[in-house]
Parts: sequence; C-alpha cells; structure tokens
Amino acid sequence: MELNRFGWDSFFENNNIESPVPPLAFARVAEQHKNKYLLFSEQGEISGELSGKILHHVALDSLPTVGDWVAILPVPNESKGIIQYLLPRKNAIERKSAGLLTTHQALAANIDTLLIVCGLDFDFNLRRIERYLTMAYNCGVSPVIALNKSDLCDDPQSRLLEVEAIAPAIPVALLSAMNNIGLENIRPFLSYAKTVALVGSSGVGKSSIINTLYGRPILEIGEVRADDSRGRHTTTYRQMILLPDGAILIDTPGLRELQLWGDDDGLKSTFDDIDRFARQCRFSDCRHDSEPDCAVKSALENGELEPGRYESYLKLQRELKYLKMRQKMKPNAVEKLRWKSISKIQRKFSEDS
Repeated sequence: MELNRFGWDSFFENNNIESPVPPLAFARVAEQHKNKYLLFSEQGEISGELSGKILHHVALDSLPTVGDWVAILPVPNESKGIIQYLLPRKNAIERKSAGLLTTHQALAANIDTLLIVCGLDFDFNLRRIERYLTMAYNCGVSPVIALNKSDLCDDPQSRLLEVEAIAPAIPVALLSAMNNIGLENIRPFLSYAKTVALVGSSGVGKSSIINTLYGRPILEIGEVRADDSRGRHTTTYRQMILLPDGAILIDTPGLRELQLWGDDDGLKSTFDDIDRFARQCRFSDCRHDSEPDCAVKSALENGELEPGRYESYLKLQRELKYLKMRQKMKPNAVEKLRWKSISKIQRKFSEDS
C-alpha cells in the first residue's frame, strides 16, 4: 500500500532523515502496547518493536505514540520492523501525566482535526469543553465539537447555543450516533488521508460514532450508568482506524483526568472574550481585583461575561502557572515537594484510622 494512504505528505517527505545503508522503510504507528506496536506500512499491517538504542536512551515521554511516523528496519521474511527513530511531528495532542511528576504524555500525533465529543446527557459540561479546547490550541490542532446523544436531551438546540456561546469560532455538530442522525455534520472534516482524533469522557459515544462512520460495528460499545452517564472503558488503548472512504480516525480511551500541558497561548484562544476585555483595562498588569477602570469586572457586573466562565478561566490559568513553576524547579526541589505531598497524605490516613 502507498504511504499516502496513511497520511504521508510533503511535510514528512521534507523532514525525514537520510536513511543509512541498508535502507530503512517508513511506517505509521497504528497501535501502541507498551513497547510493542502495530504499524501501517507499504507491506500492510506489521508488528513493530523499539530498537535497543531507543529503548535504553530515549525518555518515556519521547517514545513513539499513535499517529507518529517512524523509520524501521524490516525483519527479513517476517511481517515485522525494528523502529530506529521517530520522524519530526507536525503536532501532538499532549496532557500532563497523571501524578506528581512534571512530565507529559502524548495521546496522539500528526493530527489534522481534534473531534471533542460531549454527551448531551448527564455528561454535558461546558467547563470540560473549555479544557479540551485549551489543550487543542496549545497543541496547534484545529478543534471540532460533537454533541452526541441528542436523542437523550429534551432541548438539544439550547445545549448547542450554550456551546456556540463559549466557542463562537468553532464548528459544533449535533448528532446521535446510535440512531445515525447528524453524522453528515462531521463528514466534511473526514477527508481522504486526513487524521481526526476523537477525545472525550468515557461513555460519550466515541466508539458509536466510529462504528456508524465505518458502516458496521468494529469497536465494542459499553453500557453507560443511568445515574451519571459514565461508561466503562471499552476502549482501553489508542488505535488508528482507516475508514472505507479514506479518512483516518484515532480512537482514544475516555480520560478521567485531563491536566493541561503547554503555555497560556491556548488559554487566550479559548477565552478570547476575556482576553479582549482585559486589553481594555486601564492598567496593562490589571489583576481584575480592586483596580479602577477594570473592563473584566465591568463585563461581569453588566452580564457580558458569565461568572462560571471567568472562574473556569482563572482555574486553568492557575493550573498552567503552577505547571510552569514546576518545570523551572530543580529535580531535587520537585522530589522534596513530592515527598511533602506524600507525607501529608500519610498524616491524614493516620488521623482517619
């Protein structure tokens, strides 16, 4: 199969490293299972393993992930390749790794569109959508919002207007994947050899969307709890799926925790209305607290700015500032802070016992 089918284009052609002798082949990561990979190559689907050089000398947060292009050394007479190096990325969807360590995790790489899926049941959460939008902007990926399960919502149009109010420049699609309704609203973003990654909480219907787009069930669909609309993780690993019409999808497990990674550029794009008000304040370093002629306070008082949205902005701003501070700390200081947190948990446990 030609590599173009898997998303190879001039970017990778112009950024690949000259192959030594014997010549290497190129492949795209379709699945990752720790240090084992499924690769899409000119020979079709093959298995992949990391070379010793990568395995022992590359940091965990720099290993290939789903969507990456890699150079491989084919194993003679086997459908297998040894990964020699990672090609430069166009972009990567990243989040801070869970836990106390200040490292990041790439969820998917070389994405053309990020499809943020939200369920119109008890899962509906504007603040979570703002968090996903900030992640998309930080990673340089174009977002699209899919409001799924419209059949379970009494007034889906009202929900649509709420989302459009916080994301006026972002395409928002209303659909019901289980009933094959509204899928035409996201098909314009599914072009041949273009990559769309789906993200969202467990139970929002990512697998249902993929099954409907594919034309038959290829992914397992789990039940959703009636009390809070949370689903169990039927998708337990990230995987790339080639649609019959040529589009490329990356399915990701539902995220219980989405901590941001990056600077505040994405925050300014997500909350461009707040940024616009802030630029009208009398003082350029206005903290929007007790300063006179604060445009942000005025917007809150006259109803131009919704308090919940402003609180969301402040929360994400604090999170990114804390992340920046942690990144500047020396390793021994980070370790000291980690053990301080562990000691606090131990003391609380002892008190409760």
